[in-house]
Amino acid sequence: MKTILIPVDFSENAEKAIAAAKIIAAETGSKLLLMYVYQPYVTDIAITEPISSLPIYEQLEDSYRKQLDKYVADAIAEGFDADSAWKSDGIHAAIISQAKESKADLIVMGRTGKGGFLDKLIGSSATGVALDAPCPVLIVPPQSSIQKFKKIIYATQLEYEENDLILQAIGFGKRLGARITFLKVNSRTQPDIQSDEQYINEITAELDILTSDIVIRDSNGILSGIEDYCDEVQADLLIVSSRHRSFLEEYLINPSLTRKLVVRTHLPLLVYHLRED
Repeated sequence: MKTILIPVDFSENAEKAIAAAKIIAAETGSKLLLMYVYQPYVTDIAITEPISSLPIYEQLEDSYRKQLDKYVADAIAEGFDADSAWKSDGIHAAIISQAKESKADLIVMGRTGKGGFLDKLIGSSATGVALDAPCPVLIVPPQSSIQKFKKIIYATQLEYEENDLILQAIGFGKRLGARITFLKVNSRTQPDIQSDEQYINEITAELDILTSDIVIRDSNGILSGIEDYCDEVQADLLIVSSRHRSFLEEYLINPSLTRKLVVRTHLPLLVYHLRED
């Protein structure tokens, strides 16, 4: 892992995202790339506005740049390799574009839930980035208090081919010195396509996973079952894989669990992407 991209909006939770990124960078030696998406002021020609008021927006931009520079300077002072990026674009497009330009290996972003720029049109910004990014995305909710990532839960349906993602997660966990438990929650709302035993046999044989690291639970709902187990074991991080779905799957049969988790999880959520050719 070489580069961690951290979009910030200078909120309290943006600082939590930076702290989470630093925990990971301290173990991986990754560069921290802090970015801000500036929304330029556009004068409405239909409104008569005193020219004297325009410098206020210039002052705001200057203030934002100084705050971004301070984040970078603080990180460097702590011994991290850090730099900044400044974009003037739509939030979603800017983050995706910067991730591709910088070849980011991970995006770490805060979810304030209070109307910060990452949460404007929630389900469009935070969720959109989590689902569309070219790399894994770590969502840091406002309730989280991150000190370490040592107990990781990987929530899986034990249905689809995700061995590559599981290997990535295992590698990530090893770099952090963490233990990963693979969790399957059974619910009447989630039909089984293939037997759990078949998939468990495959991943334990191919990926060197112990059967003792695979937990299967029954619950009235997938989401509540995942959250209850994470609380029970006091997990530090939840991992899920996002799979591209057809319109029928997404909106009629099985609405994306990832979308719901991004919005409501109180635990840091790492989203991997299952790409289908």
